[in-house]
Amino acid sequence: MPRAERPIQVGVDLVEVARVSRLLEENPGIDRTIFTDQELGYCRSSKRADERLAARFAAKEAILKALGTGMAEGLSLCDVEIVGSAGGAPTVRLLGPARAWADDHGVVEIEVSLAHSGGLAIAQAISFFRPA
Repeated sequence: MPRAERPIQVGVDLVEVARVSRLLEENPGIDRTIFTDQELGYCRSSKRADERLAARFAAKEAILKALGTGMAEGLSLCDVEIVGSAGGAPTVRLLGPARAWADDHGVVEIEVSLAHSGGLAIAQAISFFRPA
């Protein structure tokens, strides 16, 4: 079914915190291709940095799934930023190619929820599209 006929799309992703930690440790510099400076600063200022980074990794994957693109169409994980709202809830900021894609395809809002516990991080995203 084409995106225009589905006004809401959902994405979810689950990752092991240790897997994301290993990815970052074994690949120096990869953090800058996955996370924005703001995300890195926020996460690394916490005692639970690994959990926060893993949750954001899962969120980026879930958001790209909710857009219906995955990593296709020239979008990357770094084009999706998870920032805190005034109340502390995570919010989504699309950058560069992801912002342009969303504008071109009628994305009006993206909601995201993150959680981490027991060595796992999960995120769910919902994309709302302008009616056709």
